[in-house]
Amino acid sequence: MSASTVTPAAPATASGDATTRRARRRSAALGVAAWVVGIGFCLPALWMLLTSFHAEADAATNPPSVAAALTLDGYRTFFGGGGGPMPWPPLVNSLGASFFSTVLVLLLALPAAYALSIRRVRKWTDVMFFFLSTKMLPVVAGLLPVYLFAKNAGLLDNIWLLVLLYTSMNLPIAVWMMQSFLADVPVSIIEAAQVDGARLPTVLRRVVAPVAGPGIAATALICFIFSWNELLFARVLTGVVAGTAPVHLTTFVTSQGLFLAQLCAASVVVSLPVLVAGYAAQDKLVQGLSLGAVK
Repeated sequence: MSASTVTPAAPATASGDATTRRARRRSAALGVAAWVVGIGFCLPALWMLLTSFHAEADAATNPPSVAAALTLDGYRTFFGGGGGPMPWPPLVNSLGASFFSTVLVLLLALPAAYALSIRRVRKWTDVMFFFLSTKMLPVVAGLLPVYLFAKNAGLLDNIWLLVLLYTSMNLPIAVWMMQSFLADVPVSIIEAAQVDGARLPTVLRRVVAPVAGPGIAATALICFIFSWNELLFARVLTGVVAGTAPVHLTTFVTSQGLFLAQLCAASVVVSLPVLVAGYAAQDKLVQGLSLGAVK
């Protein structure tokens, strides 16, 4: 009996090893590129943070003085240490307008998204396009009518006017986001709750909201950020009483010059509430923004 011939597997193994090495090199290159892009996006914020700890003379040098001595003078001035205006009223106004407008947006967007995703109304796609079309108008185009309305209604320099404006501005985005989130809610559990006698408010509160919680949290955070950062309407429609934090930042750009270190310090402080909220809700935010990505 002749011995059987065994074909060597070395060439196939070598080819597989080469493919694995190429895949690893490609993965490493993509990782390095991702880190470079991420650091590039973070550089302006890091530069602002560094400048906030410099004196005005060092912050205004050209080229910038990176190794200049660090100081807290910018933060002392922002918090009224130099006899300037206190930042607490604008910060409280921004917090109140952003919080109450976000709550109103969620209360209005949840039933609307339910009607557009789970219990769809007739021509719901036309309704979605209408919500999207409201964002096509440039904000500055609606500034004069809103100003005239606020003036005639006696609502200038009123924080509740900003709450209503921010609610109307963020509602279309919230409906669009929550419609996609609620579309993934199983209809069977809603029908089971209705069989048990649950009415619509109970279904929304005890069934839909817990299941779509990550999406609702992501929508709330985005609406809060949009409201917190809004400047144009707050700058035109408010004054001394209802001025917000972004409006307060503009006071550091005066006819006497640009106080760069103080402006950077104020920007860091004003950015902290949004950063803290985003960090606290990062798990819900990631889950909400990726909800429905994998079917």
